[in-house]
Amino acid sequence: MSSLSKARQRIDLLLDENSFVEIGAGVTARATDFNMDPRQMPSDGVITGYGVVNGDLVYVYSQDAEVLGGSIGEMHAAKIARIYEMAIRTGAPVVGLLDSAGMRLQEGIDALGALGRIYAAQSRASGVIPQISGIFGNCGGGLALVAAGSDFAFMAEDARLFVNAPNALAGNREDQNDTAAAAARYAAGNVDGIGTEAEVLGMMRALLALLPCNNEDDALQEAGDDLNRICGNAAAFAEDPAAAFAEIADCGTFLEIKKGCAPEMVCGLARLGGAVAGIVGNRAAVYDENGEQTQTFDAALTGAGCYKAADFVRFCDAFEIPVITLTNVTGFAATQQEERKIADASAKLLSAFAGATVPRINVITGSCVGSAGIVMNSAATGADLTISYPETTIGIMDSALAARILFAGKSSSEIAEAAGDYAQRMGSASAAAARGFIDRIVEPSEIRKYLIGALEVLYTKREELPMRKHSTK
Repeated sequence: MSSLSKARQRIDLLLDENSFVEIGAGVTARATDFNMDPRQMPSDGVITGYGVVNGDLVYVYSQDAEVLGGSIGEMHAAKIARIYEMAIRTGAPVVGLLDSAGMRLQEGIDALGALGRIYAAQSRASGVIPQISGIFGNCGGGLALVAAGSDFAFMAEDARLFVNAPNALAGNREDQNDTAAAAARYAAGNVDGIGTEAEVLGMMRALLALLPCNNEDDALQEAGDDLNRICGNAAAFAEDPAAAFAEIADCGTFLEIKKGCAPEMVCGLARLGGAVAGIVGNRAAVYDENGEQTQTFDAALTGAGCYKAADFVRFCDAFEIPVITLTNVTGFAATQQEERKIADASAKLLSAFAGATVPRINVITGSCVGSAGIVMNSAATGADLTISYPETTIGIMDSALAARILFAGKSSSEIAEAAGDYAQRMGSASAAAARGFIDRIVEPSEIRKYLIGALEVLYTKREELPMRKHSTK
């Protein structure tokens, strides 16, 4: 393999062994301006074709930085667009392995039009087939929009992703604030995972194993795990949805998405009874592999967390992936910075949930308080089933605060007594169940079998929204 270009080596590491079939190997550039020689541009700087990952068909293109820096020209883009056309027709994902110097200056406006053709292909494919990008070298200028236009993007730790290079930003220097670095892009939520090249390709394979091939595929598999398995640590990890689903999911397979951005909101994919589900949850703490708490957060919705979750829910809805929420929220983040965006962000998340026609299951693991609780896939916004753990808080506000308002002027002992009474009558799981807001109260250790049962019941769900082109949020 050492004699192969890096672009081809990446393809071979991504796909199942000996499964790659190249398309368009004989294509070269047509341009001859500025002393360009098509004979020196094998495959016009991009290798395209198809193969399989975990036995499923995948289309792939890999830019070859050893040929004119992997720059994008007319025929380079035509090959990528051709891959998209075939992928849409056959209902298979497209994976792009990006490593390019940008648009080919020698081809001028032809290169600009070529990049636009890739944008158009991505737009047509959006919501029809999954699109995944891996960034392994430079991905700058207009090419950064290709990565952003994918459903998921992963980045090698030494790669570069930018629209404007760091030194081109007023008042910024790369050695002080490298905005193109993988760590910076991961923290900003521009990429879903970072690591070595081998690790990134492994992440992409793991993701493809969980995704449906297209928007009509159900991605069902054999569970390979006891459907009625007791999850003894589910209660202990109620504050950390990622740790909880590593316990609940089939064989512990939970893939967290955008872990580096807004860690207080968990988004990821897991299998339950063989069916893939999208997981969205409020995180109040992070637990390591030894069960030790390493970080804590307020149980509050943040702008970044809501935007992250809204995008993920919309992806799940487009590809018929059921959504399960683990709700533990007491309100909205209260800072000046958050106040600038929290209303818009939470409205987008609310709209994503309310507009989703896939099965929606809400599990209340801690608190579900106020309008923030409504945002988190509540029964009021159309969740199909709502499950609660026994010792949860569900209501309009904290019981102590409500008692101070309702019994203003009373003694502290009277207010404390009133708070306890209010919590039981207006803020408990049993009170919510009595009013029809909770469908079932379940012990945390038994949550796995109830979620699997709920997904089976909702498998044939059909819901039609009012006739419209699309929502505006």
